[in-house]
Amino acid sequence: MSAGELESGNAGEPAKLIRQRYREASDIIKKKGQMCALFINDLDAGAGRMGDATQYTVNNQMVNATLMNIADNPTNVQLPGVYKEETIPRVPKYYWNPTREDRVGVCMGIFHEDNVTRAEVEKLVDAFPGQSIDFFGALRARVYDDKVREFVSNLGVENLSKRLVNSREGKVEFEKPRMALDVLMKYGRYLVEEQDNVKRVQLAEAYMSGAELAGSAGSSMPEAYKAH
Repeated sequence: MSAGELESGNAGEPAKLIRQRYREASDIIKKKGQMCALFINDLDAGAGRMGDATQYTVNNQMVNATLMNIADNPTNVQLPGVYKEETIPRVPKYYWNPTREDRVGVCMGIFHEDNVTRAEVEKLVDAFPGQSIDFFGALRARVYDDKVREFVSNLGVENLSKRLVNSREGKVEFEKPRMALDVLMKYGRYLVEEQDNVKRVQLAEAYMSGAELAGSAGSSMPEAYKAH
């Protein structure tokens, strides 16, 4: 599920959808014998609160209540198995603050199809120590975004629909973009400049007013990094 499905104009609809998806996952386990899980992408964006920037609706209440009900009664929806005698507790909150090695490992996964070496990934991570993991995914996406922009620019916006829909030329195929270290560094600097522009107009501060994402003492920065 995505975060956008956790809100609706109809009260109770998101909670109903969660129960439906959970039952579908359970049926896959029972009927096909395959492990399955319900994954909610960006749960904090859909059901979380960002200070005064969000409203707490009936659907927020029912979504949280439904998820807690599932968490409190896991044995009711799982296949028979071996459990300890004591009550199965809820999963505790865990805030992941990745180390440098963690960040390098995740970035290796991000760039594994682009023939980027570990040494290059380490240089890239070290060049942007204050950035979150999402930054490196956005960096890679930016390279592909520009490839698409180049295609649209060369073809012309007025000819785009004819080329994409039922074209005699077949599917559109792009040449794989070059992911050399110098290219990634260049795009990384562009993203940092955009972040600085947002900070200058204070949009981030206004949006996150009153929010404590990691608790009052929490931080999303990697270890041993201090902003100057």
